[in-house]
Amino acid sequence: MEVKETVRKVQKKVEDCVKQIQEKTDFIPRVALILGSGLGALADEIQAEAIVNYEEIEGFPISTVAGHKGRFVFGKIGNTPVVIMQGRVHYYEGYPMSDVVLPTRVMKCLGADVLFLTNAAGGISNRLSAGDLMVIEDQISSFVPSPLIGENIEEWGVRFPSMDTIYDKELKQIIFNTANEFDIPVKQGVYVQTTGPNYESPTEVKMFSMLGAHAVGMSTAVDAIAAKHMGMRVCGISCITNMAGGTSETPLSHEEVSAVADQTAPQFKKLVTEAIGRM
Repeated sequence: MEVKETVRKVQKKVEDCVKQIQEKTDFIPRVALILGSGLGALADEIQAEAIVNYEEIEGFPISTVAGHKGRFVFGKIGNTPVVIMQGRVHYYEGYPMSDVVLPTRVMKCLGADVLFLTNAAGGISNRLSAGDLMVIEDQISSFVPSPLIGENIEEWGVRFPSMDTIYDKELKQIIFNTANEFDIPVKQGVYVQTTGPNYESPTEVKMFSMLGAHAVGMSTAVDAIAAKHMGMRVCGISCITNMAGGTSETPLSHEEVSAVADQTAPQFKKLVTEAIGRM
């Protein structure tokens, strides 16, 4: 009974957030875009048809990380209607996992059938360098709790969803074709999510490398799982803002992450906007 009550609360919270947003705008997005640390400027440059601050939505989790504005921006990129999440919430901020993925579920219920994920990540592979853009080809989420733990909500998806091709092949090809057309260098690789907020130790980085990961961060994978469960098509790009713990001679810092994200922003924004316009 307690589990069923908890599940119902999760579902009702999503429904309540959707209703509050729809009372402010009737815009129906097709693509949901989540902007990671230092990458939020893209949302300032589109012609917004509506803006809804997270604080205006009762029960909605609020981002506490510097550089995350905390609002939904509704508008069009090319001819594609989008909802942009300018600032995300993280598990390390103390939210339950159901709140961490709540925005993804809300955007799906608003009409989006594609989830475009972005993040700032630490490079693990020696074929990556700070400033690189990495198209996510697969992920490792074993170090964070699954957002699907608990009784399944049948209206959202099946109890045991397949995570084969969690990152949609066609969407990935659109990103690669766009990068080639505009001469934007991109890499590809596997992303691993940790809980954070501490950066990974050198030995942990070695372990992640042995597991097949190329980049590490503190978000994204759980959103991809929640989206795939609900039938969304998923794609993602990591901005490699630093080399992960133990692979660089200087200690890691959030300031470094933000600075490199700012430097990479022009190419990142070009790639994301042009790719979305083709989706």
